[in-house]
Amino acid sequence: MPSLCMTTRLRFLLLLIPVVLVGCATSPGTSEPQTDITDDFSRRGELPLNNQWWLAFGDPDLNQLVKDALAGNFSLAANYQRLLQARATAERQAAGLWPSLDASLGAERQESETTSTDTFSTSLSASYEVDLWGRVQALTEAEELRAAASQSDYQAAAVSLSGEIANTWFQLVEQRAQLALARDQLQTNLDVLSLIETRFTAGQSGSPDVLRQRQLVSASRERLTTLEGDIRVLENQLAVLTGQPPLRATLPESARLPSLPPLPQTGVPGELVQRRPDVQQAWRLVQAADRDLAAAISNRFPRLSLEASISNRTDTASELFDNWLATLAGNLVVPLVDGGERRAEVTRSRAVLEQRVQEYRQTVLTAIQEVEDALTRERQQQQRLERLEQQIDLAGASFRQLRTRYLNGAVSYIEVLNALQDRQDLQRTRLTARQQLLNARVALYRALAGSIEPQNDRMESNQT
Repeated sequence: MPSLCMTTRLRFLLLLIPVVLVGCATSPGTSEPQTDITDDFSRRGELPLNNQWWLAFGDPDLNQLVKDALAGNFSLAANYQRLLQARATAERQAAGLWPSLDASLGAERQESETTSTDTFSTSLSASYEVDLWGRVQALTEAEELRAAASQSDYQAAAVSLSGEIANTWFQLVEQRAQLALARDQLQTNLDVLSLIETRFTAGQSGSPDVLRQRQLVSASRERLTTLEGDIRVLENQLAVLTGQPPLRATLPESARLPSLPPLPQTGVPGELVQRRPDVQQAWRLVQAADRDLAAAISNRFPRLSLEASISNRTDTASELFDNWLATLAGNLVVPLVDGGERRAEVTRSRAVLEQRVQEYRQTVLTAIQEVEDALTRERQQQQRLERLEQQIDLAGASFRQLRTRYLNGAVSYIEVLNALQDRQDLQRTRLTARQQLLNARVALYRALAGSIEPQNDRMESNQT
């Protein structure tokens, strides 16, 4: 039966609780900080934006590489483990909202020269902090928000990784195309060299013409060597990004850059703020700091905890669960003098909240800037490509005319050589400009991208 002590303490506790519940702690609320943003972006397309933005290029090799990277990149896998840590921390903090219950069972033997005594004991004890001012709830919400911010950080890392894969892949394809072009240009230079050597043998051109063309052939061969080395480096980078050893990686062999997809729907900056994972992460950190401040304020008020236990101690195991002794206690802790520690913690938490607000505003402005920068670079690259196409046509026509006039003895070979080099330089520049245009589109997709679900979460949900 419950003891008289338990009954007395229970009555005292019931009288104490109404006295304690005379007020409540005010928790600071946060609304989304106001940030001056433009009404619309400078350009907008019609193609719907997909979170898996790389599919827009219609490149199956790129699609497979991004898929492999999201599943096999070790840095992203480490980021996912940080997400699991944050989730576990939130679950651990949430346990404070519930009572804790412990059980114990013991046996003891005491022996003397004449007798031996056995003692058996068992007990159950429970403790619970009454969340009078919402301190425990605020701490729990703060950790949940930090876990959500960690998930946004993972999603931002996945977006960054997919963009890095796309840029590296397009650079690799461009270098392979440059290698094919360099081989064609080497063959052209060899054909011109053969023509000049024939004319030199016939006494129709001088030895300087032959030497200049041989120098151009040698430079073309050197360029092949340089390109082959650059291709190997890019292949190694791509292998590591997808989680493969460089020397044993299996990579696609494509050497053709894809066409630029239609411009996607850029929407308005307000939609961008709600979609981008790094902006979501910054906002959740603001909310978490707000809950930390609420907990710091609540910590300056009294704290009430309840403890209850039942126990039994007997000399025989058969009576172990008889004659329980039950107790119930309530403890009220009122902070009186702490040297200003709790007040300083409130001041620190308020400063952290303001820091997070300013970081959020900066993140929003940076996100808008990245979209506008990508739109500007893409437009500039498109105009540059149009001019390059015109220059290549003119350079080709100039080379053909000068070559004919050279064969007729109307111009010197140096003019033909300059025209040939100009045309080949423009052809190489056009490939680089096409790759840079694709990179500008990748930057735009990354700036507009929404969240990418964690690969491990998808696998776990599929198995379930």
